[in-house]
This record gives sequence, C-alpha cells and structure tokens, in this order.
Amino acid sequence: MAALAPVLHAGDLPLAELCAARLDGELVRVDDAFRPVDVVDDPSTRAAAAAHGWSPRLIAEQLTAAWIWGVLAEPPRRHQLCTTTGARARPAAPHRSVVREVAIDADEFALCGGVRVTLPVRTIVDLARFSPRFGDAEIRIVRALAALERSGADECRAALDRRRNLPAKKLAWSRIVTALGGGP
Repeated sequence: MAALAPVLHAGDLPLAELCAARLDGELVRVDDAFRPVDVVDDPSTRAAAAAHGWSPRLIAEQLTAAWIWGVLAEPPRRHQLCTTTGARARPAAPHRSVVREVAIDADEFALCGGVRVTLPVRTIVDLARFSPRFGDAEIRIVRALAALERSGADECRAALDRRRNLPAKKLAWSRIVTALGGGP
C-alpha cells in the first residue's frame, strides 16, 4: 500500500473522501488541508498545509508565521503574507489572505516545509508594529515567539534598528518592552 503524502489537499483526493477519512480518525484537519494521524504536527506540516497554491515569492508573516511556528493553536482566518518590494506576488485565494509589500532581507525568514516564513524575531517586530490592538493575547504570542529562539528585547531592538525611518518604531518598541521587558 502506498503511503499518503504528509499533507493532503482537496486536489489530492476528493474533499468528501478527505472528510470521511477525518471522521474515521485517519486524518487530522490542518488549516484547509489534512494530514495523516501518524504525521507529526510541526512547522513544516503547517506551512505546507497553509501554502497550497501560494506563489513561492510569498512569505508567511505575523499571525500566520506565529501559527506555523506553533505559537497559535489555530491558523488566522485570513493568512498574513508579505512579499519583497517589487515581487508583486498574489495569493491563490485572496479572500483567505492579505499580502503586504515589505522591505525584508533573506536573513529575516526561513524556508520551512518549502515555504518562506518570517523568523520569530521578525514576526515579533511585525506584530508589535502592525497589530491593531496589543492586549494579553498578543503579549502571550510575543513571549512564546521570543522563547522559541531564546531571544529578548535586545534582539528585537536590533531588528527595529536595522532600518532607518521605520514606521511605528516607537509604538513597536513600547509594545515589545511591555511584553518582554527591557530598557529605553
């Protein structure tokens, strides 16, 4: 018997069969995809599940990156993606994602399951800069991301200082200090 792929989408098998296999306990739902129960739920699996149909130019960021890294139990309703300035990539399902064009260096993201994902420190900085609100849930996410790399406010400050004239830099630093502690 042939082994199943680590992540299955509706194009791999009919959706009815995938759902029936999930009800039978053979598959587990991962975002809009499924994985066999014996496949480990890890960043590579979550990335492959989410990125079905995405352009390789897209980079998972903010809450999507946090979910891929395992900090969130569930994926965001709309995936947060970015692309390098000038790449002009669009997602396959625009109703399920938001794409921003950003300045990002190759050392600020990693390849995970064939998908580019912002590293935890970059994810922290982006969440601190762009989250509409920054309450207890966001603080927990930032702390969990920092724990993944054993990073703290100093690494986040260095990430903020990489670019001149960074919008929302003071707000981000204030939020990071609230979440992780740190100095002026």
